[in-house]
Amino acid sequence: MASAYLDLIRIRFLMMLAYRVNYYSGIVIYAINIGAYYFLWEAIYGDKTTLAGFTVAQMTTYVAVSWMARAFYFNNLDREIAGEIKDGSVAIQMIRPYNYLFVKMMQGFGEGLFRFLLFMIPGMVVACILFPVTLPTNPGTWAVYLIMLFFSFLINSQINILTGLSAFFVESSEGMMRLKRVAVDLFSGVVVPISFFPGWLEIAMKWLPFQAITFLPSSVFTGRVTGSAVWHVFGLQLVWFAALLIPIAWLWRAARKRLFVQGG
Repeated sequence: MASAYLDLIRIRFLMMLAYRVNYYSGIVIYAINIGAYYFLWEAIYGDKTTLAGFTVAQMTTYVAVSWMARAFYFNNLDREIAGEIKDGSVAIQMIRPYNYLFVKMMQGFGEGLFRFLLFMIPGMVVACILFPVTLPTNPGTWAVYLIMLFFSFLINSQINILTGLSAFFVESSEGMMRLKRVAVDLFSGVVVPISFFPGWLEIAMKWLPFQAITFLPSSVFTGRVTGSAVWHVFGLQLVWFAALLIPIAWLWRAARKRLFVQGG
């Protein structure tokens, strides 16, 4: 069974490889996004050396690594699941001898692996050439960041799975999926680092899983979090990963009891 799940990763990777030209153009688009934010933050900083705990160099690196990390953890599992619920194919998936949700996670990881190798790494090289990005010199920082990046993928995929499963209970989940995408980009710290949020909102974000997707890993990468604090923020990722398993299990159990196939 383990080999079957590994095959799912390989198949999704090869499927993405067939559309690799789209991702080459995506590197250009992300580079433009990074450039826009770089010049915006440069104007905001002006003569200041630090804002909300970020130096200019840290902000430049944060913007670059956050956008490139998004290229890895981003996926459309919510749309895939909602589409399979709507057309009825999820019913066939349920009776097959494998875990449907784990299959979706493996497919998402196959896509993420493709994005990591052919999107994130080349994109980061381009960003380092075009902008004054400061990369960590400590191999330990790289190791911890890559592990945290993997958990960023897991947590983002869990949120996507929760959103996709909501299609069992509503006539249309399109609005919810759009809201989720905006919420993840905004509250995870991709658009604006959480440190810049108003005090009450910054505190509220600590009680939500979004910071574990981008803000915490990028803070480690940029050197804003060091020493024993690194293990604290990594622990927060582990807590959110474990916590999100509970609503997923509950929602999946409820969905199996109430299989309502739209259009089928």
